[in-house]
Amino acid sequence: MSSRGVRHDSMRARNLAVVLATIHRSGPHTRAALAELTGLTKTTVSSLVADLLDAGVVTEGGAVRGGERGRPGVAVSLSGDRVATLGLEINIDYLAACVVDLTRTVRLRRTIPADNRNSDPARILAALRDLVKEITAASEDAGLRIIGAALAVPGTVEGEVLRSAPHLGWRDVRVSGLVDLPFAIDNEANLAALGELWFGSREMDFLYVSGEIGIGAGLVVGGTVFKGTFGLAGELGHVVVVPDGPLCRCGGRGCLEVYAGQDALLGDLPSVPGLVARLESGDRRAAEACERAGHALGVALTSAVHLLDPGRIVLGGIFAPLFPWLEGPVSDGLGARLGQMRGAPPALVVSGTGADAAVLGAAGLIIQQILAEPVQMLGL
Repeated sequence: MSSRGVRHDSMRARNLAVVLATIHRSGPHTRAALAELTGLTKTTVSSLVADLLDAGVVTEGGAVRGGERGRPGVAVSLSGDRVATLGLEINIDYLAACVVDLTRTVRLRRTIPADNRNSDPARILAALRDLVKEITAASEDAGLRIIGAALAVPGTVEGEVLRSAPHLGWRDVRVSGLVDLPFAIDNEANLAALGELWFGSREMDFLYVSGEIGIGAGLVVGGTVFKGTFGLAGELGHVVVVPDGPLCRCGGRGCLEVYAGQDALLGDLPSVPGLVARLESGDRRAAEACERAGHALGVALTSAVHLLDPGRIVLGGIFAPLFPWLEGPVSDGLGARLGQMRGAPPALVVSGTGADAAVLGAAGLIIQQILAEPVQMLGL
């Protein structure tokens, strides 16, 4: 191919991304309005919209004003009818999958309870492959084509290798062969933060705290998750809250996880709903467990606020259903420790996505890739 042809293809790819992103960000728009908003010619926009219609990512219908005098034009908007993405999650207690269309509507959801602690990676990944086959077939029956998939895991990730997931008992596990599609894998807390960004509060700046067996955090700044130099940012569970406290699995003492992780909160109870039922009945031991957890969380978050200065803290994972009992102790701890060094403490809010945050974030990650690279992702 000549250099002129390469430049043309590159320009077309860029223009398709610009038009699709404009429809996503502020649509629906007429073709005339898209030309005005993007600075492209009407002829170019019409050609690009035709390509996007053929790919099934946009639809035309309904009359809207196109920014010109005269009759209203036909609206171009994102379509949820044909293209979708797949979010996957390996949790300590379950495997999950959800199919989300381009309008960010959840079309299918599956959860399989499982005890994945200290598990055999081959067995768990085989079960996840079976789940992928099942939900992919159901998607096809619904007329949806899955374009790509992403997986949320409770550990540190490098490329497609899960470097360390202590609660799973996994180290240096290559995750491959789940799908024959564009694929990504990331830490559960990072994807949960993105799930909250895209499906929950939709705020552009916040600190998301994911309560599970471990406790992770995702810092969203300007709509992007900050991962740190080696992708290890957000290990809130190993912030020391009591220097001479109990031994933690990491080898340290008095880590937040020891006081506010799922095991510490549940004690001998089998599930979070069971704990909520105890709390609603006024059980003293359950209330004391939440009080301890909230106090420890307030200590750890005080350090995070001093270091990161977030304007909003979102409690997710198991902290979401426990929020009515955690909010007071956490807020009191933050207010008392921040003192006069700053004004009011950051807003403390409950996640809008709850336990689905990570799997939604995984699906949303692929949606973002489609919006950014429609030619590559859709084969246009």
